[in-house]
Amino acid sequence: MSAQSLRPKVVQLYKTLLYLGRDYPKGYDYFRTKLKNAFLKNKDVSDPKEIEMLIARGEYIVKELEALYMLRKYRTLKKRYYPDET
Repeated sequence: MSAQSLRPKVVQLYKTLLYLGRDYPKGYDYFRTKLKNAFLKNKDVSDPKEIEMLIARGEYIVKELEALYMLRKYRTLKKRYYPDET
């Protein structure tokens, strides 16, 4: 696989992360600048295996963000339906 054929995967990963960044606890602007810097840092990578590794790391971050958001929603619902027991 060439580096050029991986470009759509990278663009899709970037868009997915931008979408998930809307609900980031420190704010969208903070997340967007960190994301942009991370992608710019790796813009000169041309080895397809290394690009695949970076895509896999990005997909892991997507899963972690989704888990973070699910946990936050769970905690909110728990607080809403079960009053504080302390």
